[in-house]
Formats: sequence, C-alpha cells, structure tokens
Amino acid sequence: MSSQETSQESHSAQATPLRVLLLDDDSFMLALLEDMLDELGSFDVAGASSAKAALALLAQAPPDLLICDLSMPDMDGIEFLRLAAEARYRGAVVLLSGMDAGVLRAAERLAMAQGLVILGACSKPVAATELGRLVALAAAHRQSAPTP
Repeated sequence: MSSQETSQESHSAQATPLRVLLLDDDSFMLALLEDMLDELGSFDVAGASSAKAALALLAQAPPDLLICDLSMPDMDGIEFLRLAAEARYRGAVVLLSGMDAGVLRAAERLAMAQGLVILGACSKPVAATELGRLVALAAAHRQSAPTP
C-alpha cells in the first residue's frame, strides 16, 4: 500500500464531519450560525427552533456539539439542558444568550452540575473567531470521548 493510500485511509477515518445541533427560537440566528459554521469548514448541521424539537433530534442522532440559546419561549435553556443531561447527552455544549454575563455564568455552572460538558458561554451574537475556537474544542472532545 502506498503512503498516499495510507494517508487517504486515515483522512477518511477522520473525515466524518462534526455533528452540530443548533437550538435557537430566532430563525435569523439559526441561519447566521449555520452560515458561520459553513465558513469554518464542513459540518453536519441540524437546526431546531424549539427545545422539544431539539430533544427529539438529540434522541435520534446525538450531535458532537450542541449550540444552545438560553432564552426560548417554549422551554428555557436551563430546563432543556436538564432534560438533555437526563437523556445522558455526552457531547459538548456551547451556551448562547443575549442576557447579561452573570446569567450566562450561572447557566454554565448549573449545566456543569448536571454533568454536561460546557465548552463556553457566549453573548449573542458570537464572534466567528470564538465560534471557531469552540468548534475546535468540540472536535478535540469528540476525539477524546470514549465510544459507546
């Protein structure tokens, strides 16, 4: 086997795109986040505009990264994260909110107390460089996570 074939095989094994679930009740924010992810690379992105829809997606195909808004009308982000933890979601989480930094920090602590892996808590809109950094952390988390 040539070194090129070996390289291609190892690349294809690592080429599985990071699965990302976006949860935000604002369709503009969902589109913006999806566009930002497109700029960062190739990802398998799903979007949900309600916590109930996101919970269904978590059960069907758990993503490697969940990007979650905290303020939603049907169920707030804290309640959603509690239910995700109860469902044994083991991927990484990024919290987003238009609320003040104190609310973000409190939500981050609550989610970590539930056993979730929180990579960061960001004010909306998140900067592209920060999103890129968090996606890289999520990819590293996926590689280090034990397979089920």
